[in-house]
Amino acid sequence: QVRLVESGGGLVQAGGSLRLSCAASERSFKMYHVGWFRQAPGKEREFVAAINVQGGLTKYGDFLEGRFSISRDNAKNTYYLQMSSLKPADKDVYYCAADGRWWEIAGTGNGLNYWGKGTLVTVSS
Repeated sequence: QVRLVESGGGLVQAGGSLRLSCAASERSFKMYHVGWFRQAPGKEREFVAAINVQGGLTKYGDFLEGRFSISRDNAKNTYYLQMSSLKPADKDVYYCAADGRWWEIAGTGNGLNYWGKGTLVTVSS
């Protein structure tokens, strides 16, 4: 059982940056693909970014336009989402997730094995 804990959310002005972290409880974390999703109350979950086990393959949501970057440090059981040029529309609860299936972690996020509880990102205009 892998437990995921997000951190790094908060309030930032438009145009600013934040780095989210997701710490995994188990060494087996390095065997999973990992990703970030976001969701606002009353809205559907949206794929943000994913990175594969080795860290050599990444995928991003179409809306990002190169503003975010995902990375992982398997030695620390932690992965990151570096967010830049933040917009008010980026305000959401951001969730990290882990799974062995690339097509799910890099897509809809349906049925993923492990989820964090989320961290709130607020962007002021």
